[in-house]
Amino acid sequence: MKKHKKLTAHDRDLIAIWCSQHLSVREIARRLKRNPSTISRELKRNRWGNHYVAIHAQAVANNRSQLARKRHPLKNSSVYKYTLKKLRAGWSPEQISGRLKLKKPSNPYWHICHETIYQFIYCPGNKAKKLWEYLPRKQKKRRRQTGRSVHRSRIPDRVSIRHRPKEVDSKQVFGHWEGDSVEGRAHKSGIHTQVERKTRYYLAQLVKQLTANEAVKAQSKMFRNLPKKAKKSTTVDNGKEFTNHKDFVLPVYFADPYSSWQRGSNEYHNGLLRRYLPKGTDLSTITQTELDDIVEEINSKPRKCLGFKTPKEAFREELGVAIQDRM
Repeated sequence: MKKHKKLTAHDRDLIAIWCSQHLSVREIARRLKRNPSTISRELKRNRWGNHYVAIHAQAVANNRSQLARKRHPLKNSSVYKYTLKKLRAGWSPEQISGRLKLKKPSNPYWHICHETIYQFIYCPGNKAKKLWEYLPRKQKKRRRQTGRSVHRSRIPDRVSIRHRPKEVDSKQVFGHWEGDSVEGRAHKSGIHTQVERKTRYYLAQLVKQLTANEAVKAQSKMFRNLPKKAKKSTTVDNGKEFTNHKDFVLPVYFADPYSSWQRGSNEYHNGLLRRYLPKGTDLSTITQTELDDIVEEINSKPRKCLGFKTPKEAFREELGVAIQDRM
């Protein structure tokens, strides 16, 4: 296989002379024993105004070569700044990579692989910077996440997930939710959560105690301002706080015991919430306004399953509500 041979300063002197003699590109290429496309590209890239000057062409080529060797580790400084900004906001490398391609689909200048970001973070040369602390889980190594286990409870008139409409399984029908509770310190105060299965839109409401009455009040506040098409059903675990499920504003189905994967979206989003409110946090010290700010940030992060749209964008599209586009 022939090795690529770059044009030299002597080659450029000859090209300048022959251009002044008005020789064709093909004739110049024949004399230099080069491909005509090489000569054509040289004349376009290194031209000075309407003329080709050998000294100017060589200087431009040298400068381009030096810049290529000094390429930014994250492709360019603009991508580097954007990446650090979103990492500080809690975005994952995959979310950052996907969002860049969504917002700049025809501009490869902004495209970067999420693995490149991980390699940059974990590069030995960047160890002192502790960039891994910007990752959502702040872990030096990637580990598999385990969900919260479910406990059995005797719930009257419990409707199993087996009787849930089949349309819910595909996550292609809007208005079906998954619910659960996030426990605070000593299992006293807590947070009632719901996530819409299709758009991954997340809702959370503080409760003073993890009781059935508090759960009814919480879900009433969460769903009361939503239109009918946005509240078709919810699937919850077998916690005692869902004993009064008949008082909910939408039909309730119960997942099988110890089958958290049947409510995978809710488990995942509760994990996102735990990044802000780790286990052992006294939730009685948290206000609903503070919780709303956390939920707003979660709903404003792009998701791979949504084509890197945000849950907020996807949810409002389903409702037919316009939203200002933000990078």
